[in-house]
Amino acid sequence: MSIAPVLPGSSRSSAAKDWLRAIERTSAIHRTPTRLLSTVVDEIAEQTPDAPALLSDRETFTYRLLAERSHQYARWALGQGIGKGDVVGLLMTNRPEFFAAWLGIASIGGVVALLNTNLKANSLAHCINVADPLHLIVEAPFREIIVSAIPELNVSPVIWTHGVADVRFRRIDPEVQQQLRAAIDRRERPALTVEDKALLIYTSGTTGLPKAAHVGHARVLQWSYWFAGMMDAQPADRMYSCLPMYHSIGGVQVPGAAVVAGSSVVLREKFSAGQFWSDIVRWDCSMFQYIGEFCRYLLHAEPSPNDRAHRIRLACGNGLAPDVWKKFQERFSIPRILEFYASTEGGVSLFNAEGEPGAIGRIPPYLRHRFSPALVKLDVETGQPLRDEEGRCVRCSPNEVGEALGQLVSDAANIGSRFEGYSDAEASRKKLLCDVFKPGDVWVRTGDLMREDERGFFRFVDRIGDTFRWKGENVATTEVAEALCAFPGVKHASVYGVSLPGAEGRAGMAAIGADSELDLDELRSHLVSRLPSYARPVFLRLQPEIEVTGTFKYSKTELVRQGYNPSAIEDPVFFHDPGQQAFIRLDRDLYSRIQSGGLRL
Repeated sequence: MSIAPVLPGSSRSSAAKDWLRAIERTSAIHRTPTRLLSTVVDEIAEQTPDAPALLSDRETFTYRLLAERSHQYARWALGQGIGKGDVVGLLMTNRPEFFAAWLGIASIGGVVALLNTNLKANSLAHCINVADPLHLIVEAPFREIIVSAIPELNVSPVIWTHGVADVRFRRIDPEVQQQLRAAIDRRERPALTVEDKALLIYTSGTTGLPKAAHVGHARVLQWSYWFAGMMDAQPADRMYSCLPMYHSIGGVQVPGAAVVAGSSVVLREKFSAGQFWSDIVRWDCSMFQYIGEFCRYLLHAEPSPNDRAHRIRLACGNGLAPDVWKKFQERFSIPRILEFYASTEGGVSLFNAEGEPGAIGRIPPYLRHRFSPALVKLDVETGQPLRDEEGRCVRCSPNEVGEALGQLVSDAANIGSRFEGYSDAEASRKKLLCDVFKPGDVWVRTGDLMREDERGFFRFVDRIGDTFRWKGENVATTEVAEALCAFPGVKHASVYGVSLPGAEGRAGMAAIGADSELDLDELRSHLVSRLPSYARPVFLRLQPEIEVTGTFKYSKTELVRQGYNPSAIEDPVFFHDPGQQAFIRLDRDLYSRIQSGGLRL
């Protein structure tokens, strides 16, 4: 099976239809303020009760069963006295029950905090503390994890286990199953509208402690209907997702887009490169949700008969690197890739509906007045936008790198541009920028550097906290990582800056995971051909595996802390010697010379 060539103008025409569908499907949200996502599920359950909604190897919910289970969770919540705005923490793995739980609790006014199942002790306690929940629902495998966090809690939620009895906690699943399955009459629950809060979803915490972002019912519906429109989701579609449900994509956007379209979603607990395509074939999926880095893993995997034996029509996701895009699409015969950019906090969203490799989005000219972000020049050292003599931010020229900002507007219909803030008021304040282009205007900072080309395509460059200066130039870690990963054998690379005694700025360092022994001379030649001298890593750390978050983002905090000291690192570290023009193994003597400033870099 080969990919059909795109005819001139056809991708632009198809993209226009995608945008139109998305706008049409989201246009009624603000006009029907009492219609929540739970209302939509009830409606579809009435129309097609036996159609599959959420499927997994553990359990499967038809639309009738999904609606009924959400009603049971809603009744449980009311029975516990949970009212509008009260928080319930949810610590559960990927499964249909996860979606039913938050959907039901949110339907009666509860706010569900989606807790990261990879956290423990202090980190997990921090997330619970900032949410301040009245109750915690903990799936059986995570009981000991929650125990590790209890000593650090400064709140006292009632803890419930799901799946097994535990004398230390109350058990929730029998209580939920005893509840009536019928929908709750509106007179029995608080009056809710789309303006009320539904969820707390945490930032990834790659460079610091996670923040809990507010997500209201309006944005839940906006995400669901918008993606259903952009993907042209139909009842016959089946979406595959192995992304963690404690994040906005896996827990809201994917199942939400499926259910508002009357289609179904297959949930897997964790990504598996070895099982991915066999799962796609076994479940007869037509779409899947990706994170760019796991596409790279799939590309490195051994060929299998299922690589092209599927009916996938679309892959939707973010972070697909330019060097992976075409190879991935061709090897696995993916007719269409829908890349997008968005953040849980809101403010800016972009969609690459034309399938332009490496681009994160393009706003059609006729919609720029509603959705277009602004790119402004940034002082990398201070992390603040540059201001002109009048105190206004300076817009970037085409292909110039700058921070993306989204304007806050008082338009109830423009739900996608909302910023609902964090549970931490100070963190919310820091995300806002005032008097940007004129007195009184307010914009949301994304913290992301982008550039826009002459054709209007936006391309992601780096996170502001990741970009560093070396030899007077800004180094974008994402671009360096892409150059490293384009070298044969490199599976993944995490790039960051480290301080050197007596040197201005930070020197580049890369932690690399490879599937074979690397020829460092060849790697150096490769980097020389792709990167300017200031962007080439000064240090290389070769690791068997690189730690990633649940959404395949690299956790750099510990790597930066460890630096390049060979006495503190078990992994081999190599230093680019400017005299020898080669990477040489870093030992204690060489480390001491670098620390004393005895080498000119």
